[in-house]
Amino acid sequence: MKQSVVIAGVGGQGVLTAANILAKAALKEGHNVIASELHGMAQRGGDVECTVRIGTVFSPIVADETADAIIAFEPLEALRNLKKVKRDGVVITDINPIIPPLISIGLGSYEPLESIFDTIASHCRLIKIDADELARKAGSILTKNVVMLGAFHALHVMPLREESIIAVIKETIKEKYVDMNMNAFAMGKEAVQQKDI
Repeated sequence: MKQSVVIAGVGGQGVLTAANILAKAALKEGHNVIASELHGMAQRGGDVECTVRIGTVFSPIVADETADAIIAFEPLEALRNLKKVKRDGVVITDINPIIPPLISIGLGSYEPLESIFDTIASHCRLIKIDADELARKAGSILTKNVVMLGAFHALHVMPLREESIIAVIKETIKEKYVDMNMNAFAMGKEAVQQKDI
């Protein structure tokens, strides 16, 4: 058994924290885990990509069309990483774009969202959620990464128990923010469950 997940977004969205939570939850359950991270040029605003692989794996590298899922915190990052997901895999993405600085000053353009979503849906299963809105409802936009983890967990792509993920969130997040993050996880999970997937 082996499973691979790519987590992608931009700096400051909590991509690394989300990957660490998944990896530690898998370790807690006794799985062999290999994880990696790749940072873009900017600390905040540059692209960030992490991989979490469990099972009989020997490298953190996810070859094209081998990932079981992509968790994208931003639509364009979902599209950029699309080649990595299997045809029978899934992309779960937030619907809210983050416009790169060069595009915001007129040096380029952001592909229309519907075009991005159509391209992804023609390749594999696509799940879209408004993670920004759910994070705000949970209490802070900073819980977006935990919203995305809740949504991902609801898809049952990785054989991880919810209790393990919750335990690692509680170990990772400062105590005063735990309740907010528990709400965020539940809201992300519920958003996917309501889609009758």
